Amino acid sequence: MPGIPGMDGGDRGSGRMSGSAAAEGARLKKPSWKDPRLLVGILLVLASVVGVVSLVGAADQTTEAYAAREPIAVGETLTPDKLHRVKVRLGEVEQHYLTPESGLDTGLVAVQRIGKDQLLPRESVGQLDRLDRKPVAVTVEESLPAQAAAGSRVDVWVALPDARNGFSEPALLLSGAEISQITEGSTALGSSRSTVVMVLVPDAQMPKLLGAQANKAKIAVVWNPGGTGR
Repeated sequence: MPGIPGMDGGDRGSGRMSGSAAAEGARLKKPSWKDPRLLVGILLVLASVVGVVSLVGAADQTTEAYAAREPIAVGETLTPDKLHRVKVRLGEVEQHYLTPESGLDTGLVAVQRIGKDQLLPRESVGQLDRLDRKPVAVTVEESLPAQAAAGSRVDVWVALPDARNGFSEPALLLSGAEISQITEGSTALGSSRSTVVMVLVPDAQMPKLLGAQANKAKIAVVWNPGGTGR
């Protein structure tokens, strides 16, 4: 029997509307915890959070290390009251510095000059028998340039007395010797100013300098900006 005109079209239209409504309902349906897309999204968020926390934690990995409260001269004994603790990021080089965790051995002295607030490299300290340079006081009457300060280098010249109650030609005794300390002084009568320069002298050169001082030699200290001697 021939169908009624329009009925087939109506059925098809109803079918399309029903399919569209079903699809819309599927889109609006509340996602299930078993939905793999939801689980993947949660895992990605968790991985991102863990990565950020790890990155922040790694950037904030600090450790305590020792630093000098005031400058420490070569030969000066290290004691806790001369040090303070600072938080720094040392990373892989931590083993090369003194830290509260590693402790401070007794009898340690500075074998290199340590500046104020400077960290303490292990190579800058040691036992007294490691100290191959010792400070000797040299008194000079001449003014030193402002650049001559603790840690800078000087040449030490010596003129020995001669047989005519004069002095021989000056000779270079120490080249590039490091200054440990400078102290302003005066003569015994206080009539003129003098400067006491503590110079670090290698053991091998010690007899020559002490001998010159014992023989009342004229000793001059000359600033040597390029000096690298010991």
